[in-house]
Amino acid sequence: MGITKIAVAICTYNRNEELALLLKGLIASVAHLAGRAIVGVVVVDDSVNGNARQVVERFPSQFELGITYRLSGRQNISMARNIAIETASEIGDWIAMTDDDCEPTTEWLEALLETQRRTGAGCVTGPMVRRVPSGSPKWLTEEPFLELGLAQADEGAELNIASTFNSMISGQWLKEHPAIRFKPELGIIGGEDMVFYRAAHAAGLRICYSQRASVFENEPKARATLAYQLRAHYWHGNSSYVASVHSGATPLHCFLYGLKSFILAFARPIIRVCRGQRLQLRYWLASMMHAIGMIMGPIGIRAEHR
Repeated sequence: MGITKIAVAICTYNRNEELALLLKGLIASVAHLAGRAIVGVVVVDDSVNGNARQVVERFPSQFELGITYRLSGRQNISMARNIAIETASEIGDWIAMTDDDCEPTTEWLEALLETQRRTGAGCVTGPMVRRVPSGSPKWLTEEPFLELGLAQADEGAELNIASTFNSMISGQWLKEHPAIRFKPELGIIGGEDMVFYRAAHAAGLRICYSQRASVFENEPKARATLAYQLRAHYWHGNSSYVASVHSGATPLHCFLYGLKSFILAFARPIIRVCRGQRLQLRYWLASMMHAIGMIMGPIGIRAEHR
């Protein structure tokens, strides 16, 4: 058996500073592998003018398998992700995915690889921790806003889904399952990652969780507002509906689930008062918006990802 090859696939859109920070973090993560694997990087630029090329050109010889730049320019994240995994599949045995606003820990690649070797899984996923800039309002961290769409699991636990912001998938498995790709029709409204990994799991992909393989998402100041958080929760609820329907759930089932979520969100302040806890009215509004986003799905309303 030859040395393991890992290709890190990154899609980017007008985030040059964040992309540079990510690539610097990858250099440290690669060094932490200590010869257990060799690494290359694929960057797919979804901007119209290809402005990420200048960032990629600053890292010409930092990765043993090189750094490859591809231009998508379609403002469709599904198309960009498909280009990324197709290109990465020709470079690495394993394709590690993360987002352009993420920053990996030094242990990231090492932990993904160790969990894969221990479990034999065809995919490994791990946690993400959101970090806010200094000066952000206290309620943003005191209330569970930063936990939107995130989940934790035990080390090595088997899951039915993974996240494109932090996962590593077998390149051979992808070649053997050419129909399992990101859906272009979801590339603007979102949910493409949930649908992709649910379909992959249904097709037999075994997914395991690595607690040590963590990445940070560095939140910009523009997200540290209540208006942004309310819209983000609404969009996440709406995209969750879309992803669930694309994965086989019925619109009625999703509507009823959304309605149940709305009732629970509405009752949240009452429950907290009865328990002697703070009301958290801002997060109450966000929870309501998340449920409303789900309820709007069956009547055809779609919220675009921003």
